[in-house]
Formats: sequence, structure tokens, C-alpha cells
Amino acid sequence: MRYYLKFHNHKSIILHYLTSLCIMIMKILSFLRKACLSIILLSLLSAPEAKAQSKVEIDLGADIVSGYVWRGSKAAGASVQPFISASISDFTLGAWGSSDISPNFSSSEGYKEVNFYASYSVAGFGLTVTDYWWDGNEAFRYFSSPANGYSGHMLEGSLAYTLPDSFPLTLSWNTFFLGKGNKKENGKNSYSTYIEAAYPFTVRDVDLKVAMGFSPWESIIYGTTSFKFTNIMLGASKRLKIKDSFSLPVFANIITNPSTEDINFVFGITIK
Repeated sequence: MRYYLKFHNHKSIILHYLTSLCIMIMKILSFLRKACLSIILLSLLSAPEAKAQSKVEIDLGADIVSGYVWRGSKAAGASVQPFISASISDFTLGAWGSSDISPNFSSSEGYKEVNFYASYSVAGFGLTVTDYWWDGNEAFRYFSSPANGYSGHMLEGSLAYTLPDSFPLTLSWNTFFLGKGNKKENGKNSYSTYIEAAYPFTVRDVDLKVAMGFSPWESIIYGTTSFKFTNIMLGASKRLKIKDSFSLPVFANIITNPSTEDINFVFGITIK
């Protein structure tokens, strides 16, 4: 009898707490429902104004380059690099790719890269998340785990800040945080990071840009074991006038990698 009373008391206490919890949950759900209805109503009321102010902008084109050099490291020879993006307000979704045009472009030795990204920019700051895929031709398995010897998808987060127009220096921090190809031999993530400072300026009618970037620690992506400068670049671009009604954007970049003691001189044209 004593054990029955003890169990009965515990049961009453449990039922009391369960009842109180249910009442609390119902109140929370009621509050959330009212909040959601208020947000929806506010969105409907402000939709015409937002629609009038927002406009989708599409950017589509391709670069044809004598060589593909990324952050100081040569990835491929002559390549075609298409790009497309859609922007609305401060948000952008885009895709960028690269395929080499060497004699082996259709074989397993040919280079192929397809990247997708999402970015948000405001008040000089830019936040970007990029999905890199550069396993190349005949790697396949784009929608599944990569085979042995391949990297598969790798995700990178980037944060950049550009100073005011009086001194438009851009500082950026880029870190790979997810992906098989970014892991050390012990299986740990190397968090490969690239930090860059870039400054644009103009001389006569030529747009120039100087950039310097480094990897601050051991990196699988950049092949460094400690702090190393991996990219020093001087770039120039202008519109080459073909005739009065047509001009062709061209650019040239001298890129050196102090870490590997390599240098590349890349020329390209942009078609838009």
C-alpha cells in the first residue's frame, strides 16, 4: 500500500508537469502563429513597394585565357571560363566554371571545374559561400561521395571589406571549412586559408590592380606547411577599340608565387 501511494504521488506530480508543459507549448505555438500571421500581413502590405524597388540583374559572359592561375597556382593551360549570376538588392547567386582547350580537353587529363556561390554585400562588407568542384573530366560522382583520389565538393567561406572610394583597398579572408580534399593525412581538416589585400587604380585609360595574398598556416589546398606568401599579382585591363561601335575587353596579369618560386603571365579576353 505504501509503495502504491508513493507511485501514485509520483504519477500525480508527473501528470501535473506534463499538463503544465502542454499548456506552455500551446501558448508558444499560439504566439508563433500570431507572429507568423503578422509577418505575412506585413510582407503583403510592403510587397508592392519592395517589388518596385527590387530588380533582378543578370550577368552572363565568359573569359578566354591563355592560362588558368588561381591564387598564385597554375591549374590549367588555355581555358574557357563561363560565368553567370543573378542579383537582387544585396544578394547574388552565381556559377563559374573553367574547361581547358588543350588537345586533351576531352580525356580524363582535361581540366574541368564548376563552382556555385551565394553572396551578400552591404556597407562595404561582402560575405560569400562557394561550392568548389574541380575533380575534372571522367571523375563523375558529382551528386555522390567522391571516389578514391578525388576531392569532391569543397565549401569555402569568404569575408571581404572594401574601404571607401577615396582609398578602395579590399581585404579578404577565405577559408575552406568542409570537403575531403581539404583534409590532412591524419584525417583532420586543415582549414586551408587564403588572405589577400588588393588595390585598384587607373593610369590613363588602363585599369590596374595590385594584389598580395598568403596562407597563414599549414594548408592542403595551397600546399604550404606554415605561413607562406602564395600570390603577388599585377593586373591590367582595358577595352580595346575595334571600331566605333565595338570594343573588346582585354586583360593581362603577371602572377608570381613566392612559395613555389613560380611565375605566370596570363592574357585574356572577356565576352559579354
